[in-house]
Amino acid sequence: MSYFLLKFLHVLGAVVILGTGTGIAFFMLMAHLSRDAAFIGRTAGVVVQADMLFTATAVAVQPVTGYLLMRELGIPFTEGWLALSLGLYALAGLFWLPVVWIQARMRDLAREAAASGAPLPARYHRLFRVWFAFGFPGFGSVLAIVWLMIAKPAL
Repeated sequence: MSYFLLKFLHVLGAVVILGTGTGIAFFMLMAHLSRDAAFIGRTAGVVVQADMLFTATAVAVQPVTGYLLMRELGIPFTEGWLALSLGLYALAGLFWLPVVWIQARMRDLAREAAASGAPLPARYHRLFRVWFAFGFPGFGSVLAIVWLMIAKPAL
C-alpha cells in the first residue's frame, strides 16, 4: 500500500472519529435538552448505531494505518510525540467504551419512559452527567492526538 493511500486512510479515520464524535455529542445534547423521552430514545438509538458503524470502524482502522505509516517512515514507538499519541489514544478509548454503553442505557431508559408516559428517571439523568463529563477527556484526547500528528513536536 502506498504512503499516500495510508496517510489518506489515517487522516480519513481521524476525520470520522472527530466528526462522528462532534455530531453525536451535539445530537445527544439537543435531544437531552428537549426533555422529550421519545425524542431522546429515537436520537440515542441513531447515535448508538452511528458509534458502532462509524466510530468503531475508524477506531479499529486507526492503529493499523498508524502502524503501517510508522513502519513506512521508520518512526520508532519511542518517538516522544508518537508515544504520547498512543497513550492519549488509550485514554480516549477508556472514556469512549463506557460512553457507548451509557448511550445505549440512556436510549433504553428514555424509550421505557416514553412507552409508559413517565418522566425520565433519575438514573437517566445520572448517566447523562457521566456521559457529558466523559466527553471532555475523551474528545480532548483525540484533539490532542490530531495536533501531535500534525506538529510532531520534539518531546
